[in-house]
Amino acid sequence: MFSSINNWFKKLGPGLLFAGAAIGVSHLVQSTRAGADFGFGLIWALVLIHIVKYPFFQFGPRYATATGESLLEGYKKLGKSVLAAYFIINLATIFTIQAAVTIVTAGLAANLFGITTNPVIWSIVITLICFLLIIIGKYKLLDNLMKIIIITLTISTIIAVTIASLKTNTTTNFTQILPEGSIEIGFLIAFLGWMPAPLDVSIWQSLWAIEKQKDKSAKFNTKQAIFDFNIGFVGTLFLGICFVSLGALIMYNSGETFSNNSVQFSQQLINLYTKNLGSEMYIFITAAAFTTMFSTTLTTLDASPRAMTKTFDLLTSKSHKNMYWFWISFLAIGTIAILLFFMSEMGMLIKIATILSFLTAPFFAIINYLLVSGKNMPKEWRPSIQLKILSWFGIIFLIAFSIWYLFSL
Repeated sequence: MFSSINNWFKKLGPGLLFAGAAIGVSHLVQSTRAGADFGFGLIWALVLIHIVKYPFFQFGPRYATATGESLLEGYKKLGKSVLAAYFIINLATIFTIQAAVTIVTAGLAANLFGITTNPVIWSIVITLICFLLIIIGKYKLLDNLMKIIIITLTISTIIAVTIASLKTNTTTNFTQILPEGSIEIGFLIAFLGWMPAPLDVSIWQSLWAIEKQKDKSAKFNTKQAIFDFNIGFVGTLFLGICFVSLGALIMYNSGETFSNNSVQFSQQLINLYTKNLGSEMYIFITAAAFTTMFSTTLTTLDASPRAMTKTFDLLTSKSHKNMYWFWISFLAIGTIAILLFFMSEMGMLIKIATILSFLTAPFFAIINYLLVSGKNMPKEWRPSIQLKILSWFGIIFLIAFSIWYLFSL
């Protein structure tokens, strides 16, 4: 039995990496704040955005395993201008996204391990640790490590939610809310922008799927890739509901105002949980929070340079041997520089990045759909009519919601 379970886990990979990348700021920060500010009122938004984005994320591993090439190579076939547009969009957000996930991880590390409360020092330490893990272990270590992290995260989060639901004395209200006013609408768009992740993460999925296929013992075909993705995707939805629930059960109507300082925010988060759940829950809360953010920091530090390297090679029609190490070093240094010189503007930078992620979502949705429905995709793996209908609905929704937001400013 142990052998069969081990073999099953061996076949999993990119789907859990997706979960590791997705379950981060969107869950720990945005979902918790959604629960704290609106109770269970934004569950509709959480579920709907998962349904809307599902096909476009799934098209990443589907296309990669069916064709043997990443979405980036597919984008080039649609036209170099499409690939160039992705390069520019990614370059505009790569440092802000990495800085955002790193600073939240740093705040949690400061509360968990002590030593120093300086978030910049912790950010540098965490960036170096992630950098070394990727250099030493490359994809294989990332693949194996993420399985441990996601299991730890899931167990600790379920324990925290279960105890919170048992200890709450208030009546749970599941009335759904449509935010009004520019501030609330702005939060909703930011919430949806990174929930469960920006759509360009589908590109990371395609690159990870190709890496996974290199492991011949895993037999990672298209059918397995879709199943693997579904496991990770359902996990992000489940944990998203868990974090909204924690915010709603513990923080809703508490009168607590969150700090924009990462260390103070982390301390507030942990204090609110332990105050309501008991000090014995400290280890579960901190384990859930830290593993959430560390997994995101690690996967994004690997995936963004991997994507930029491939894009640069395709745009120049030339393979650059050490380009991945250039991009990962460039990203690590750029992230630390942002945290050193623009720390006071992090809140605004994160808001810009999340909103930009939402406004560019229709672009990625359309080109991903065109790729998997086009002539380069083997017929047997093109989307079914049901998946096509869901894709059309998703594209219309993302465009309409973006227009609604722009007119609400």
